[in-house]
Amino acid sequence: MIQRMLASALFAGCAAGLLAALLHFAFIQPLLLQGEQYESGELVHYQGVATGEAGAHSHDHAALPEAQADAGHDHAAHEHSHEEGGEVSTLQRNSLTVLFTGTTYIAYALLMVAGFGLAEHFGHRVGPAQGILWGLAGFVALQLAPAMGLAPELPGTPAADLTDRQIWWLGTVLASLIAAALFGFGKGPLSWVVAALVLALPHVIGAPHLESYAGVAPPELAGEFSARALGVALMAWLTLGALASRFWNARALQALG
Repeated sequence: MIQRMLASALFAGCAAGLLAALLHFAFIQPLLLQGEQYESGELVHYQGVATGEAGAHSHDHAALPEAQADAGHDHAAHEHSHEEGGEVSTLQRNSLTVLFTGTTYIAYALLMVAGFGLAEHFGHRVGPAQGILWGLAGFVALQLAPAMGLAPELPGTPAADLTDRQIWWLGTVLASLIAAALFGFGKGPLSWVVAALVLALPHVIGAPHLESYAGVAPPELAGEFSARALGVALMAWLTLGALASRFWNARALQALG
């Protein structure tokens, strides 16, 4: 069972991570680079904003969970290079993006196939169609639901305290996963009502935000960045679910043979 889980997660996670990295280079990285130009002052859209306390927590991706940080790996590697005192090369930057993205999706795949094993233990078979639904549930729980309160942030976007955002993000992910389990495996209308209430709870509480809006990048650019980050994540999660379920069943047939 352990070997089956590890093999399925490794293959599926690598494939989904590679796809996510390629889509990142095509759709997200150009916006990140443009956002960094606004953040550094090389480009100017607004004058006299994001100063003082409003900019104190500007674009703090480094310790944020993956719901926001997945699209920011490229920017995080760039900031790290400046801390070391030199410019990072394009090859180095892109290599780090592929490495971080692949590692992230392998970790997600491990969690997913562990869920497959638990589901099969209770008599629920996970085929290719179910695998896509698992991928969709993962996207909603770890990307879409948190993004409804804390959208993926472009460089130059001030934000609330990092610890507060991390706590809210974690609570939202846990609530979303519980709701997904109740929707998928619950029996009767009562479980669905409880799932809807649990899913809505973090958003009723509300994500931490600054008292006023501020930033140095154009809001149109920030909106496009958020949309593309979520779109890339959706494609990667669907791929992860489809491949993980196929590898999972292939390893099962091999073991039986």
